[in-house]
Amino acid sequence: MPEKKEPASGWPIVSGEYVVGNPESCVGVITLGSHGLDEAAIEAGAAISGPCHTENLGIEKVVANYISNPNIRFMVLCGSEVQGHITGQCFKALYENGIGDDGGIIGAKGAIPFLENAGKDAIERFQRQIVEVIDLIDVEDTNKIAQAVKECISKDPGATDEDSEEIDLDNEESSESGLPTIAKPDLEYTKKLMDSMDYKIGLITRDFGLGSGVQSKALIGTIYGAVLAMVLIGIPILLKYLLG
Repeated sequence: MPEKKEPASGWPIVSGEYVVGNPESCVGVITLGSHGLDEAAIEAGAAISGPCHTENLGIEKVVANYISNPNIRFMVLCGSEVQGHITGQCFKALYENGIGDDGGIIGAKGAIPFLENAGKDAIERFQRQIVEVIDLIDVEDTNKIAQAVKECISKDPGATDEDSEEIDLDNEESSESGLPTIAKPDLEYTKKLMDSMDYKIGLITRDFGLGSGVQSKALIGTIYGAVLAMVLIGIPILLKYLLG
C-alpha cells in the first residue's frame, strides 16, 4: 500500500468553493468554470474537488491547499475553460514552466496571470509534488472525470518525500506599507487588445455612417416618389374640374 502522510492541521488550509473527500487520496480535481461535477469526482476517490475561476488568486489558493497535503500527486483539470482568464491553460503553464522573477506565470495566456503571494519556492514545491496533470479541459462528462480519477489512484506513488508546506496568501510587505496588492498587467496583451478594439470600433463607425447615408438617400427618394405620385394623380382631377 502506498505510504501516506498527515496533511497540515485543519486541511484544507485555505477556504474556498470546494468539496473535500479522502485526504489520503492522491488526486485533486479542478473543475474550472463548471459546477455540479464535484460529487462525481469525490465519489470516484478524489481528495478535493472544486472550481477555479481566476488565474491569479484562485490558482494561489489551489497551490496552497495542494502543497499542504503531501498525498496529492495528480491534478485533473476538467470542466469548461474560463473565458478571458483561461485558467486551465494557466495551470498547465504553471506546472510546465513555473513563474518568472515578477511572479508572472511563464507561457500563460490569461488576462493577469501573476502570483503575488505564492513565491518560487512554493511553486517549485508544487511542480515537484504533482507527478502528472490530466488535461480534460472543457470535459463535463462525469463518467470520464470519474474514470480519470480512478486511473490516477491506480498509479498512486504514495505521498511526496517532503512534508506538508503552508504558505500565507496575505502579502506581508504590502500590509506593512499600507499599500494594496496590485498585480502587474500584461502590457503587451493590453496593447493588442486596445488595438483590436480600436479597429473594431472603426469598422462599426464606418458601417454606421454608410448605413445612415443609405437610409438618408432612401428617405429622400421615398419623399420624391410620394410627391410625384400626388402630382400624377392630381393633374387628371384638376383638368376634369376645370373642363367641367
